[in-house]
Amino acid sequence: MGADGVRPRVFWARTGVYRRPDSAGPIPAAPMAPVANKVCCPSRRQPRRHRRVAQCNKLSFVTVSLATSESAPETAEADVLVIGVVQTPGGPAAAPGLSGVDEALGGTLADALAALGATGEPEELTKIPGGGKLPATLVLAVGLGSAPEEGTSFDAERLRRAAGAALRSAAAKKAGANGASPASKAVTLALPSLTPDEAEAVTTGAVLGAYSFRKYRATPATDLAITVLTGDGNAAAVNRGQVIAKAVNLVRDLVNTSPLDLPPAALAAEAERVAAETGVAVEVLDEVALKDGGYGGLTGVGQGSTRPPRLVRMSYTHPEATQTVAFVGKGITFDSGGLSLKPPKSMETMKCDMSGAAAVLAATTAVAELGLPVNVVGYLCAAENMPGGAAQRPSDIISIYGGKTVEVMNTDAEGRLVLADGIVRSAEDDPVLIVDIATLTGAATVALGGRTTGVMGSSDEVAAQVATVMRAAGEAAWAMPFPEELRKGLDSTVADLTNVSGDREGGMLVAGLFLKEFVPDGIAWAHLDIAGPAFNEKAPFGYTPKGGTGAAVRALIAIAAETAAGRLPGA
Repeated sequence: MGADGVRPRVFWARTGVYRRPDSAGPIPAAPMAPVANKVCCPSRRQPRRHRRVAQCNKLSFVTVSLATSESAPETAEADVLVIGVVQTPGGPAAAPGLSGVDEALGGTLADALAALGATGEPEELTKIPGGGKLPATLVLAVGLGSAPEEGTSFDAERLRRAAGAALRSAAAKKAGANGASPASKAVTLALPSLTPDEAEAVTTGAVLGAYSFRKYRATPATDLAITVLTGDGNAAAVNRGQVIAKAVNLVRDLVNTSPLDLPPAALAAEAERVAAETGVAVEVLDEVALKDGGYGGLTGVGQGSTRPPRLVRMSYTHPEATQTVAFVGKGITFDSGGLSLKPPKSMETMKCDMSGAAAVLAATTAVAELGLPVNVVGYLCAAENMPGGAAQRPSDIISIYGGKTVEVMNTDAEGRLVLADGIVRSAEDDPVLIVDIATLTGAATVALGGRTTGVMGSSDEVAAQVATVMRAAGEAAWAMPFPEELRKGLDSTVADLTNVSGDREGGMLVAGLFLKEFVPDGIAWAHLDIAGPAFNEKAPFGYTPKGGTGAAVRALIAIAAETAAGRLPGA
């Protein structure tokens, strides 16, 4: 609160000049038209080969193009032809649509698979040389598990993982006969893609599986040209899969970037760059504007670093939208723990502590690129948590945007402080739903493992429905409760509340309860703790690489779509 008892207001300026206006409230973003996207479709007149189109979208390291169903798998002129294998009582069998491949191989496909030990287990890979019988140099068979019941589609997540596993294998840099790695490789996917959902899943999994982060390596990744065999009636689905995968890969790039190269100001600049390509408005508050505006969480967390904090507001407005959803992402570009210093080993992956903000950035621009009929406002709460001479101290009291005070008992529980600023600010945009995303607690990983997001909410109904949407989008999630007795642990003797509880029980839930204190009554809210799935320290699997994963991007896009359709609480 200001000295006059009136909450300070800050002008959100696109010009970079920050001042306090006389009028209260933010300046609304101007409406922006949805962005059209190109899908590359080869002509139906060339069934014998996959025609490349010069205007294909270039996704940094792979080119994704679409081939019609008339381009039969056995005619694919590719370095690698990816086919599906299903489990049957009689052994492995080729997935539907591969009779031409079997015929070209002399009717020996099933026998070859069995001889090579294939079973059809999900994501199992089996390599069969083309041997001159096919235009493709190599046939890469990937397991799909049991075939679906007749008349039903293959499971979308199983297809995503199968395509991802195949592309991870195909993208691996391997020396040829002359000892050199190929500069480019053509991969054609002949996985089940009859329906739009199947085609989208195969595309998404393929582009995600092809991901490679080589920013700091001397040699570049092999360029991949990916063709998805499907009918041209599925062009929109393939395009959607491409847009979603591109957004996920953007987050992976940001998370994998050295924290030396990605301070809060650089993250804000990246948001401006990406937004400019998709018609999303971006407004940034620097450290002076944050202090003047009463953003005590961001100011307090960032004051120990020589690289000051930023609050980035991204806004996409659709002319036909009737609902607004707000995304708020934790953007700690490096977390040392502050004066409550982490052990050295625990700092090694703390470049990923901005995963939530990166997910908000990517999802907001993807929603714009897809032209979804919903208004989205995204907040990137960016700061670096360092133990400099000006760092906040345990027992300091800060004032969150809006005036509520917090006694900071542990400076390593900083994510909830910057999120509190963002949540309160986002409520001023009149959203029907606020979703915050954060690598918030190690307790979430202890409780749910490394692949599942913990979902909490303003009510059990909100948490359950958001978790359901996430699972449908292919992101593992589980709704968690808010036991009332845990709230007492956040009571402070000198402030409105503390940032941690003196009791170690239910750390993930206590963090959620803290954030709930800043959600206005009457607004639906969900909290996604992605501490586990945001960064994969173990072996790659499916379409998921080691390192940054891009967790929650697909979930946020799906939440935006469900909000537009009025199928989520508050919508």
